[in-house]
Amino acid sequence: MKDAITTLSCKEKPGAKPLAGSQTTLTSAEDLQHSPPVETRSPYEPLCDQSSAVTHRKPSNRAGLVDITKFAIPEIIFGRGSLNHAGQCALRLGAKKVFLVSDAGIEEAGWLQRLMDILEKEGIEWVYYPGVTSNPRDFQVEQGAEFYLKNGADVIIAIGGGSSMDTAKGIAIIASNGGKIRDYEGANRVQRPLPPMMLITTTAGSGSDISQFCIITDMKRGVKMSIITRTLVPNISIVDPLILRTKSESLIIQSAIDALAHAIEAYMSRIASPFTEMHSLKAIDLILANLQRAVATRSLDSLEQLSIASVSASMAFSNAGLGAEHALAHSLGGHFDMRHGVVHPILLTSVMRFNMGISVQRMAEIGRVILKGQRGSDQETALAGIEKLDEFFASFDVALRLSQLIPESERHHLEPICKMAVLDACNLTNPRPATWEEFLQICEEVW
Repeated sequence: MKDAITTLSCKEKPGAKPLAGSQTTLTSAEDLQHSPPVETRSPYEPLCDQSSAVTHRKPSNRAGLVDITKFAIPEIIFGRGSLNHAGQCALRLGAKKVFLVSDAGIEEAGWLQRLMDILEKEGIEWVYYPGVTSNPRDFQVEQGAEFYLKNGADVIIAIGGGSSMDTAKGIAIIASNGGKIRDYEGANRVQRPLPPMMLITTTAGSGSDISQFCIITDMKRGVKMSIITRTLVPNISIVDPLILRTKSESLIIQSAIDALAHAIEAYMSRIASPFTEMHSLKAIDLILANLQRAVATRSLDSLEQLSIASVSASMAFSNAGLGAEHALAHSLGGHFDMRHGVVHPILLTSVMRFNMGISVQRMAEIGRVILKGQRGSDQETALAGIEKLDEFFASFDVALRLSQLIPESERHHLEPICKMAVLDACNLTNPRPATWEEFLQICEEVW
């Protein structure tokens, strides 16, 4: 397992039967080509064509018709022990020589070897690419694509957190579309179909196993690039809560708060829909109800509920987009190479206050979930919910100020970082895109 590339040849086994009830068809605009002509818009088309008229979708309880929308998700295999079905799922995707992507932490925990054994049992050959680090780099993705093509692999399988899964997605883009990964920054720039992908999450938070997002660091610019396209939704996502029992306390907290940020920003998004709203609110409720117990006791029931919350939050943000908090988190993380999850307890409530002036009613709806009810007016409920969230974050051993992560000597970098955050695709779906001056004000508030 120490070699950069490891190949195992196994005797090929005839395809196994599909899992009962697991066949899922994802409908896209292409599937509707023979239907009566209607005007549809991909959730991310506004990110590509700012000249088009974009109307902020009104709350779902409005009178009249709901706007036409699309809701894209993978086939999801969920439950304790669901990892055991990885081999059968790979065969259904046509796997003969799988390209495995993971990292050292998953190796050490034994989950990678477990997956290799499952594939071997089904007679599936594999090639392993371990070139994954936190905040995956552009050159790692491009090297991975070269290895994929050199070894004649077919199905791409990643097991790990967001870094492993985003690396796998980046590899898939380059392997089928060519060029450099920076060529695909932004929305809907991937033109050709990707290799089949199966992503196995080992955290309850990143959402990469569900979403049409991929975050890769451009090392030259020192920025995390957001790549968003429907083709990045994997064919199959496997979510096995048993894996969470081997995770550290800090990783459980960071992952869950990342999922919480996904849910809140997706709910506030300019392109939220009734389909995403229900998942956002449920995810918020489940995380607040289960995270403290999961950290204190490692209760499998609580960890399973966090996994459910993560899936719901991922389905929401994948289809509704994110907001200014993630735009700023990407820019800070790209410059300072910090773990994505550590900045959310610092930034999230400050950005929520920033968004209060745009939609008090929708922020109050989030507040009612946090508080389990109304507290006076909508304004009072929204503010009380944000304050309760601050208390929630303070109950964990996490950084609550930027100065705890960034030395004073590096503070002067905040202005160029904020100017970069303005360009992040996530800023465009915020209730009101933030200016760099507003981003800087947020940074100063949480310093």
